[in-house]
Amino acid sequence: MAMLRVALCVSCVLAVTLAKAAELETTHLFGFTFGSDVNAVGEREAESEAVGRFGKSAGTYGAISQALGVKFVPFQNLSIQPTVAVSRFDISNVPGLDDRRQLAYEAVSLELRYRLLDREKAQFGLTAGFDPRWARVDEISGAPADQYGAALLLIVDKELVEKLIFAAFNFIYEPEPTRSRVTGDWEHTSELGLSAALAAQIRPGVLVGAEVRYMRSFDGLGLDRFTGNALFVGPTFYAKFSEKAWMSAAWSAQVAGHVHNGMGALDTTNFEQHRALLRFGYNF
Repeated sequence: MAMLRVALCVSCVLAVTLAKAAELETTHLFGFTFGSDVNAVGEREAESEAVGRFGKSAGTYGAISQALGVKFVPFQNLSIQPTVAVSRFDISNVPGLDDRRQLAYEAVSLELRYRLLDREKAQFGLTAGFDPRWARVDEISGAPADQYGAALLLIVDKELVEKLIFAAFNFIYEPEPTRSRVTGDWEHTSELGLSAALAAQIRPGVLVGAEVRYMRSFDGLGLDRFTGNALFVGPTFYAKFSEKAWMSAAWSAQVAGHVHNGMGALDTTNFEQHRALLRFGYNF
């Protein structure tokens, strides 16, 4: 009887929570991991995104990028978001990097998303992404450069428990040719990323979760020569303030990694020790 009463209580709590749960778009529920949802046709959304990267093997390393963008949805299942970003670098006594303390215009980019499967009509949501980017500084060192990058994304998500528990998986490939504006030399690199995340709605419009991201870096645009890898783990948070305003945040720590022909348990040559994210959005 005691077990039956507990089961009934849990069922009642779940039913009440479901009744109060907010309707959500999954795009930014998961921190660094994206969801598959695309805004409705005609909607516009202003977004602010700050990403901080901190920590190398020695010295002081901090790089903060602040991006502002406006998302448009001209057609069903298609979103377009142009973005501009500035960055702040604080680097001193880091092996392999010049000391640098600067604020600089960083990059202009375009975020393109096309939803192939709607999660509300299919077994899961599926969206393809293409994000071309042109930067004026190297994103790791802050050195003057012309960096022509692009991210190719495959985004999958699913409601595991209706309106309560959400899961997402991302596959990302990023080729990136870079020309130093100091020496004129070219460098060609690429990165492969996999991420998985869970988020639970603990009260209407408020979700907490966790994500795992695995990243591998290579010399060459075609994943030619392995240079290092890193595994990041951390919590995520999302809050919907109203029908128009929301915010999301995430923090990831590198818990394992390896640089090619290097020593140590982490790769702090190609990646940082910690990465933080803070986003705000407003639909208008």
